[in-house]
Amino acid sequence: MIGNDKLDFLRNGFIEKLKSGNTDLIPVWGKMNFQQMIEHMIDSVAIASGDLSYPLMSPPERIDQMKAFAVGDKPFRENTPNPIIGEDTLPLRYNDMSESILNLQAQIEKFINRFEADSDLLVENPFFGKMNFEEWVALLYKHAWHHLRQFGIEKEKPVEQIINPD
Repeated sequence: MIGNDKLDFLRNGFIEKLKSGNTDLIPVWGKMNFQQMIEHMIDSVAIASGDLSYPLMSPPERIDQMKAFAVGDKPFRENTPNPIIGEDTLPLRYNDMSESILNLQAQIEKFINRFEADSDLLVENPFFGKMNFEEWVALLYKHAWHHLRQFGIEKEKPVEQIINPD
């Protein structure tokens, strides 16, 4: 398996940061509450592992540009719209935040195992096209950072400083 700091953060650091939060955290932006955000991340990882799929929503001629953003260090903007979610928030599926975090952990492990079983696997992202393991890890890392900022768990540090603080 490919090991890297971003993957380790997704597997361990992100989960620990989520556990340190609470359901009363108020988002700095956006409509989701903390548990809804965790469940949204479950869906994102489910897409990465091929358990959940949506049709490609980006024009094919923009995929290379979109993918370059997905794997680059430039963060998502606050309030980045997600046409899959729409204007309303999605209903909660789990009883509490702890159950949601456990399901996120399980989905992350399933994602890793799926790519360990097939290192040539490409899974389609509805916005960024077909992506390999490294591309998915980079995108999920960026996505996790975006939501940590959304709830004030991390501030304005560059993405890489989560892994390598000065």
